[in-house]
Amino acid sequence: MNDKKINFYSVIIGTELLNGRRNDAHFSFLNNELLKRGWEHKASFVIEDDTTLMHNIFNLIKADENSVMFCFGGIGSTPDDYTRVSAAKAFTNNQMEFNEVAKELIINEFKEEAYPHRINMAYLPINAKLLKNVVNNVPGFYLEDRFFFTPGFPSMSQSMVIEALDKYYLKSKAKYRVTLTASCSENDLIDIMLKIPKNIDLSSLPKIIDNKRNVVISLASYDKNELDRNFEFFTKYLIDNKIEYLLDDISYK
Repeated sequence: MNDKKINFYSVIIGTELLNGRRNDAHFSFLNNELLKRGWEHKASFVIEDDTTLMHNIFNLIKADENSVMFCFGGIGSTPDDYTRVSAAKAFTNNQMEFNEVAKELIINEFKEEAYPHRINMAYLPINAKLLKNVVNNVPGFYLEDRFFFTPGFPSMSQSMVIEALDKYYLKSKAKYRVTLTASCSENDLIDIMLKIPKNIDLSSLPKIIDNKRNVVISLASYDKNELDRNFEFFTKYLIDNKIEYLLDDISYK
């Protein structure tokens, strides 16, 4: 998949996050790990423990053929842990099995206390592979080398995220970015922004400097030559329209 543009999604499951009983730590951790490797989030969802909503979100992400998903929470053995079953419904046509390696890990960790409930954490979507749990050896799991399911505890999930990224998505190819600040409003640049090809990442952010309107323009692409051509095209428009600008940054991302 590394020759394609990969779209990273996170799904953070937990009613306790939405009602304020706990604060989320998953998004910032995953986002930082992605950025360190040159990747970016496509989208992030924080949802309650609702099986219909989970299934719809999983299907939405599955429909993107370039998607990679990290899901946090709901893989335990309590009645409100729905993720394993929901994952099977979305990704393996409801097929599940007791993963023998996961069973052995859970039994070795909890001995006789593995039964009757903890052992169910080894009941996973069929053909799941495992992610190491450095805290209590109850593994996370993943499917198709791109859909990763981890516990809701950051102390367990964070090492799993690193394991998955290091194994399958170590580093993105170089992305080239140019940024400038133009002494005008966003409205003054809409005509030229509309002429930038869709395969060039373009963003504009309004900014007030000395009580005057400015706009920060960023263009990015994996193709340096194409980016250079469009940046020259953009700056020519600024010059032709007598709009002053300051080049802020040229960098590989």
